[in-house]
Amino acid sequence: MDQPRGLIGGLYRKYKDRDIVWLVPLVVAANARILDYILWLLSSGRGIPKCDDTTWYLNYANNLLANLQNGLDIDDTLYFGYNILLSFLLAVFRDPAAVVLIQGVVAGFSVIFVYKIARLLFTKTTAIIASVFYIGAWDVTMWASYLLSDSFFLSLLLLTVYSMLLALETGRLGHRLLFVAAAGYLFIFRPTGIPVIAVLIPYIVYRLPRPAVAAFLARHRLSLGGAAAALIAGAAYLYLSGALDPFFASLRYNVLKVLYTVYARGFIYDYAHPRDLKFLPDLTVTVANSPVLSFIVNNWDYVSTLYLKRAVAFLGHWVWKVDFGTLGGAYVFIANIMPAVLFLAGTVAAVADRRFAKAAPLWLITLVVFIFCTLLFMDWMYRYRLPAVPFIAIVAAYGAERLVLLAKNARLITYGKRQNADCHPGV
Repeated sequence: MDQPRGLIGGLYRKYKDRDIVWLVPLVVAANARILDYILWLLSSGRGIPKCDDTTWYLNYANNLLANLQNGLDIDDTLYFGYNILLSFLLAVFRDPAAVVLIQGVVAGFSVIFVYKIARLLFTKTTAIIASVFYIGAWDVTMWASYLLSDSFFLSLLLLTVYSMLLALETGRLGHRLLFVAAAGYLFIFRPTGIPVIAVLIPYIVYRLPRPAVAAFLARHRLSLGGAAAALIAGAAYLYLSGALDPFFASLRYNVLKVLYTVYARGFIYDYAHPRDLKFLPDLTVTVANSPVLSFIVNNWDYVSTLYLKRAVAFLGHWVWKVDFGTLGGAYVFIANIMPAVLFLAGTVAAVADRRFAKAAPLWLITLVVFIFCTLLFMDWMYRYRLPAVPFIAIVAAYGAERLVLLAKNARLITYGKRQNADCHPGV
């Protein structure tokens, strides 16, 4: 009997600190949850969920396969990376359901990136809790079942952030090349990738040693200047030749569409809602001959209120259904507000523990997604919020860990004081 116990104890001591011990069950749990839902949809006869964007992606991918030609419309350009990926997968597997299953597996394995990012920035306990939060997030499971760009984008975003942190930690050429490849693909995958890369670049510069950055710029100043000049010259040629006219025309159309169908109606979401802001907008063009600037300046008070409503709506639909009149309503409110409380606790703890600067990408990406949703609109199903979910989960996990540790320490202090108070030494 002692021999098996000794063997088990030896194995535990040998492997207890290895990430693989935790990653295997986490990956299994993530894939089981996501694939179980997708397979249930397929076996029930419902098939993969469909929406207007799904139809557009499928039609575009099939047309791309047939004609091997990409357009210059805003959607053609800004979703180029996903359109190419979807076209390739459809060319290989034919069936959109097979693409969704692959997407689900990728989303399940992406829990590894969540774990690794949290492990690099915080602790193993935080990494485990964050992974559990990721697995339990319904947004991740639901959007993995839709044939849209969101789920693959989330996995690519996690890979980009992890490879960036790894490259900064190790400085190895392989890690740097992996980051450059992931970031470059993220940039052209869908529009959200552009502001994400824009906020990650200052973080990278901040993390790099100043002498090394200065030496690199001095050593490669001619090649960098030449590349910049070539890019500027190329962009100027495309603009002056009219090649980008379809892109700018579609960009203007989409901006005005959002302005006059969403802003002017006071929409919080992309559909009408009882909490929408009702007002009569001033549509006169008075600022720099720009309808957009004129609308915002002439209706700044209404626009500010609309942004505030969207900021509140970012938390979820439950904010419009708060009920403190009953015990059940109070319980539901506490359950719904808990992620925000843990995120706030994690933020405060990161600042107090001097981890905030190193872990800044978590907040930067969350901020980018928040601003994107506030400026554009809060989509009814919260699809646009998805890229921030894993990073919110990591910060919330750190908040949960620190709160538990704080409660444990407080209990030990209280217990120690109570013991001292009850102790009466004899004579």
